[in-house]
Amino acid sequence: MPAKRLSMKKLREILRQKLDLGRSHREVAASLGVSVGAVSGALERAKEAGLDWEAAKDVPEEGLEQRLYGRPEGQVLARPLPDWRVVHKELHRKGVTLELLHVEYLESHPDGYQYSRFCELYRVWRKKQRVTMRQVHRAGEKLFVDYAGSKPRVTDPTTGEAEEVELFVSALGASNYTYAEATETQTLGDWIASHVRAFDFMEGVSEVLVCDQLKSGVSKPCRYEPGVHRTYQEMAEFYGTTVIPARPRKPRDKAKVEAAVLVAERWILARLRHQTFFSLAELNARIRELLVELNSREMRAYGASRRELFESLDRPVLRALPRRRFTYGVWSQPKVNIDYHVEVDRHFYSVPHALVHEMVDARTSASVVEIFHRGKRVACHARSPVRGGFTSCAEHMPKSHRKHLEWTPSRLIRWAGRIGPQTQALVTAILEDRPHPEQGYRSCLGIMRLAKRHGAERLEAACARALAADARSYRHVDRILKNGLDRVPLPTLRTVPTRPRSHANLRGARYYGDAKGGSSC
Repeated sequence: MPAKRLSMKKLREILRQKLDLGRSHREVAASLGVSVGAVSGALERAKEAGLDWEAAKDVPEEGLEQRLYGRPEGQVLARPLPDWRVVHKELHRKGVTLELLHVEYLESHPDGYQYSRFCELYRVWRKKQRVTMRQVHRAGEKLFVDYAGSKPRVTDPTTGEAEEVELFVSALGASNYTYAEATETQTLGDWIASHVRAFDFMEGVSEVLVCDQLKSGVSKPCRYEPGVHRTYQEMAEFYGTTVIPARPRKPRDKAKVEAAVLVAERWILARLRHQTFFSLAELNARIRELLVELNSREMRAYGASRRELFESLDRPVLRALPRRRFTYGVWSQPKVNIDYHVEVDRHFYSVPHALVHEMVDARTSASVVEIFHRGKRVACHARSPVRGGFTSCAEHMPKSHRKHLEWTPSRLIRWAGRIGPQTQALVTAILEDRPHPEQGYRSCLGIMRLAKRHGAERLEAACARALAADARSYRHVDRILKNGLDRVPLPTLRTVPTRPRSHANLRGARYYGDAKGGSSC
């Protein structure tokens, strides 16, 4: 069974991390949740297609897929490998040697590796089994991030009730330079904002972000193929870094931040235990003061402080911050409705009508809603807080809908005036009678067609009769013309004065005559 083809998003990210960021195969594979072989295969295809990152980043997904998954001439297939676990198990049997296992391997895979390479690959595999290696951290390489288990408290000034908040902690691998801040929650918005402020605190960005597999950072927890949250991945791309989630229940993968959390709990939270804070800003101001002291303390094992190591090791090699901060946005995947609108946060935004029934990606920030299809932005709207409302662009409509959009109440009334004053009065009454003028457009357009069929003179007479009968629809005018009632003179309505009946509540003229001489109270 052939291997499943990588998505173009993952393939493009492999090329970015390898060709632009210079990451290793294993680091790229751990970041994207793919195999090392998949990374090698993607690079091999890009090489055969003659693609570097500058050429690949602007190629649409369709074009990139066509260039990479065509059939390049002289394609070299990777040689099959044996199951090293089976090989290792068989070697424990009496009389079984690597030479014998290699012969059996070639019987199943005649194009496999020769004996010397077979033995070398086995020894490499065996050395990697159950090895606990002391991590060596390069300067500026990794920033470890996590939340502390112990939580600070903020007191409500009105009720006096203390509520727990979260403590975000980050530490650089080489210098142990530590950043901490309090946030209300561990949700995605607070998670991303804490990263942005940590980058500002360090005045730079590390090559790699190592996080625990919490929900805000990892959308699909897995030991082997974790899925990084899309907004988190977008932030990493914006700052030119890479996300590598730690394995579940493997604290050694993020030992630096585990130690930093312990230090933050002892040298920050413990010192705040007798203090009361009435706002998150007040708490963070105090944490920032204690951070200065923490990073300035000398570490016995290094004979230098975290700040001194940071200035000499990490700061010179950290990636520069972009000119602007990352704008937080939430991604969703709506389906384009038949009216070429998508629903985002209970509001409807238009997209090009050709995308009806397609799945699209929507990115919602504080002020803008962007809609993408296959990685290309197809619409951008100002975000609207109106629930159930519509935001539409005329460019997204079919031609027939654009023509309908050109009809306005003033245009219809001007046309009716050319027929006659009665027609103009009826069209005006129809538009004013509806809660929304658009609801009367069809009636007015129907009356326009009656003018072409019966003539302007008959239509003017029919509209006069409809007004007299207080009729406000196309059907009434059409019925008048079909029955020839427009040729029948309008009846003259005579008003006969009636004398008022005698009633106890009628005062009469004498009452008002008598009241003139009286006094008012």
